Amino acid sequence: MSSEQYPLLSKIDSPKDLKKLPVSKLSSLASELRDFLISTVSKTSGHFASGLGAVELTIALHYVFDTPHDQLIWDVGHQAYPHKILTGRRDLLKTIRQKNGLHPFLWRQESEYDVFSTGHASTSISEALGLAIANRIEKNDKKVVAVIGDGALTGGVAFEAMNHAGDLNEDVLIILNDNEMSISESVGSLSKHMAMWLSAPSYNNMLKKGRKTLSSLPKIKEFAIRAHEHLKGMMLPGTLFEELGFNYVGPIDGHDIETLVSVLQNLKQLKGPRILHVGTIKGKGYQPAEENPTAYHGVPKFDVPVGVETSDKKRNTFDENFGNWLMYAAEHNEKVMGITPAMCSGSGMVPFSQKYKDRYFDVAIAEQHALLLSSGLAAGGMLPVVCVYSTFLQRAYDQIIHDLAIQDVPVVVAVDRAGVVGPDGPTHQGVFDIAFIRSVPNMIMMTPSSLGMQWKMLNTALAYGHPAAVRYPRGGGIFSDNEVTDATVEIGKGNVLREGKDICFIVWGPLVHDVYRTVNEQHKDYTVVDMRFVKPMDEELIVSMAGKHSVIVTLEDGVVQGGAGEEVARLVSRNYLVCPVLNLGIPDEFIEQATASEIYEQCGMDGVSVVGKAEQFLDGYKNILNRVK
Repeated sequence: MSSEQYPLLSKIDSPKDLKKLPVSKLSSLASELRDFLISTVSKTSGHFASGLGAVELTIALHYVFDTPHDQLIWDVGHQAYPHKILTGRRDLLKTIRQKNGLHPFLWRQESEYDVFSTGHASTSISEALGLAIANRIEKNDKKVVAVIGDGALTGGVAFEAMNHAGDLNEDVLIILNDNEMSISESVGSLSKHMAMWLSAPSYNNMLKKGRKTLSSLPKIKEFAIRAHEHLKGMMLPGTLFEELGFNYVGPIDGHDIETLVSVLQNLKQLKGPRILHVGTIKGKGYQPAEENPTAYHGVPKFDVPVGVETSDKKRNTFDENFGNWLMYAAEHNEKVMGITPAMCSGSGMVPFSQKYKDRYFDVAIAEQHALLLSSGLAAGGMLPVVCVYSTFLQRAYDQIIHDLAIQDVPVVVAVDRAGVVGPDGPTHQGVFDIAFIRSVPNMIMMTPSSLGMQWKMLNTALAYGHPAAVRYPRGGGIFSDNEVTDATVEIGKGNVLREGKDICFIVWGPLVHDVYRTVNEQHKDYTVVDMRFVKPMDEELIVSMAGKHSVIVTLEDGVVQGGAGEEVARLVSRNYLVCPVLNLGIPDEFIEQATASEIYEQCGMDGVSVVGKAEQFLDGYKNILNRVK
């Protein structure tokens, strides 16, 4: 790092170095950090706008609190890049989201400053409360701070935690990073002075003494409390938090670093549950990101003067194809409803949300509610289609069982980002949905291998009349045989792509094309099956393949344990057939960040590796047979 370009930031290797600076220098440091962040992420790709908006807040928190002794928790972790920069990982930021590089989110094994590994929303307050309780029991003086955004605060678990924290009166500080609000100069000035006053130890000590004095005069005490709450309620938007038992302070300008430091220093001296409400600008310091923070939430590599380039070309991706299908379905059936838990853009639902506003529901970060809402809509005669990323569908497993399957309602669950997603790391790989859905009665699950098959399977799910899931990966591929059609597929039937001998490959999803191509390129005479359905599985086809081949090799873009391949082995055994089955997929470990192709090679799931493993398996089986003879 150039000390000429970054005279302050180049000297910050830990928060201890940060504390050596006078407060008057922190704004200059923020400018340097923001410039460094823009320069680096433009070359690496990654989460962008959230981090830009949290620069001053991050500096102030590490300046005031004694991290890592004091415990700082970041919800989700989209805004974590400035935190990484200030905690000894500045020069490694160029490796973020790459194989063997920095994790894209907070990661406990990466740094002592990362209290929890993160990636999913709304978890920080519960974790902070647990730490606060543990600190009290252990009688240590650690401060606990949780930073949560206004988006993550929409998750129900965040309010569950706040309700509990207020009830227990534990010593925890919540920072609400609100980048949806705009603080005008007049309101900002008032809020600034109010925040300084309400967070001051002298004011809070006076309040405690006043309550104690008035305790012997209940009627006067009751009147005084009501008057105090009314006064605060007129000037501050924190009534809800006060009702939950929190001492609310704010809102204040999250980019006024001197005020941030002063208020945090005051709040550090207080005890009990308290919340500081700060208003920030997502994308702060980079005009294109400020103007369109959604587009700059996560960015590919880009030229800083130009910005992220957009293309009007039609994309052949599964999420765009889903969006096109949803538009088509809605045009032909007025009962079709679209539901998303805050993933409108990523799921390809923007056109639907704009054209069918009264049939579109963005429930925010509330996956459980998304499925419950869908269940209610279906029970009321509608045809709900809820699109959820695979990794976030985990959060609504009880609703899959209790509110879709047991009720047996016609809900289409579009499982986006299923399988390996790559650079976002362990918290975002969508590799568990096959295992946790296939065990649920009344559910069917389909795995399209192409865009055309995705369209037909979505048609099938919509017409099924019972809960149905269609899982598909991120991105697309060359197999873009998509067409507008009302065609469906026969439920529970696989498709033989090529027929050979000795080895039968049974594959779910687009990975079948890599296996098919490898078998052809190597001039092998093996069978390749696109199984299509995880549930119900084509037992007749499996029995037929087991009877014709020496071994069966299954491949799925998900975990092996509990996966679809294990069902193939069970069906072979149940039908008294002697045909060894090798299950391939994600091993029993969390998959680190890397490109999807790197992960497939690492796990032995690319076409060449799969064919090689299959041939080793066949040779091993033949050796066993020869020994028996």
